Amino acid sequence: MARREGLLNQLADELGNNVYARCVDVADTKRAQAVLMNLIEGMGGVDLIVISAGTGQVNNNLDWPPEQETIGTNVEGFTALAVAACHHFTERGTGHLVGISSIAALRGGRESPAYNASKAFESNYMEGLRQKFKKLKIPITVTDVKPGFVDTAMAKGDGIFWSAPPAKAAKQIFRAIERRKSKVYITKRWRLIAWLLRLIPSAIYERL
Repeated sequence: MARREGLLNQLADELGNNVYARCVDVADTKRAQAVLMNLIEGMGGVDLIVISAGTGQVNNNLDWPPEQETIGTNVEGFTALAVAACHHFTERGTGHLVGISSIAALRGGRESPAYNASKAFESNYMEGLRQKFKKLKIPITVTDVKPGFVDTAMAKGDGIFWSAPPAKAAKQIFRAIERRKSKVYITKRWRLIAWLLRLIPSAIYERL
């Protein structure tokens, strides 16, 4: 499932037979849920769902439209698909949900406040789901993938460093999924940045 139909069809053609493709914008939450459930039904059920849709813009002027778009996609769209996926996995009695959040989830950010906040929402939501399934004793894995900078169109703003090639990031994400990790930083060295971000006192961080 993807929003850009041309790229989606191109990928489907490259993959060949036995591919199911649907065009949808996750911000249209009601339709996105319906399309996902229709896709799952058409495939006869699924074991793994990866939610990687996301958006964010540098918004130094704090204009409302970019913040609204970010919230609509990263909060409402993400949650709508996560809920649909979890209902399917609960009925199935097993499954694996993967959400692509961000290293930005760890602290607020002046250049795009809604982006950092929305990624924090995603991480906390996945933690809540993980807790829920453990309480219910249902073997559903929830993996929170926190990428740093990856060399794609999403890498925006000043001070971009440690930007990973997409192929390297994808390989590490795939390994984390295989190992059914709860949390993973992409690439691995971003664990150091995560550690530093947690240690910086608010009085210092707010001046950065």
